[in-house]
Amino acid sequence: MKKALIVLATSFLLWQCSTVPITGRKQVKLLPTSQMQSMSFSQYDQVKQQGNLLPDSDPRVKMVKEIGSKISASVDQFLAENGMKDRVKEFSWEFNVTDENTVNAWCMPGGKVMFYTGILPICDGEAGIATVMGHEIAHAVARHGNERMSQGLAVQAGGMALSVALQEKPEMAQNLFLSSYGVGSQLGVLKFSRLHESEADKLGLVFMAMAGYDPGAAVGFWSRMASQKGGQAPPEFLSTHPSDERRIQNIKNYLPKARSYMP
Repeated sequence: MKKALIVLATSFLLWQCSTVPITGRKQVKLLPTSQMQSMSFSQYDQVKQQGNLLPDSDPRVKMVKEIGSKISASVDQFLAENGMKDRVKEFSWEFNVTDENTVNAWCMPGGKVMFYTGILPICDGEAGIATVMGHEIAHAVARHGNERMSQGLAVQAGGMALSVALQEKPEMAQNLFLSSYGVGSQLGVLKFSRLHESEADKLGLVFMAMAGYDPGAAVGFWSRMASQKGGQAPPEFLSTHPSDERRIQNIKNYLPKARSYMP
């Protein structure tokens, strides 16, 4: 364990730094974007082939794609207007819905988004979908999954480069990638840290506001999510996520700032 921590610390010193939009937090810069995109596109195609995708003619798919188009356009606009135009080229947006009764949605690097039908009743309409869409896309824009995978490679693979890990430990690398982006798990279960979740909440509120959705809808969505848990959430100090009460209060506190981005 001690050796792994030393490798982790050394790796962080060698990696370049990046800045999270809006919050300004410095983060390790991470794994090569080209490699992450390659893995993303491959894994996304695999998920589509193995899943039960709904056809584009399905009204639920039409709604998700329409909202996704608006949110992604607001992301491109935000990045271009805030000196991060180079990040726009990282995304090749795609939105799909799989017929699975799982409360989940995620966004891989490159803007590959998947919604599960199990989360749609909790979304309860366009504004709720926009809340989830903005939040999940925000994780990708902030490169949270990349950050988690960088840390995972440092600890689990001794700081091994991603290209080497893919050759020598492909199953480990694949599992680490999927877990870093929450693929196959319920929304909010051990995907990201409290810090990442709070950052994604803020970025997501801004993105949905820019797309024309009232970010206040996020309060209703997370309240419904809290009710759906049935009181089973662990205490905050045992969780990687903010408590429902703290998250909702933080969102309420940020609403004036987020609403300032509305057209």
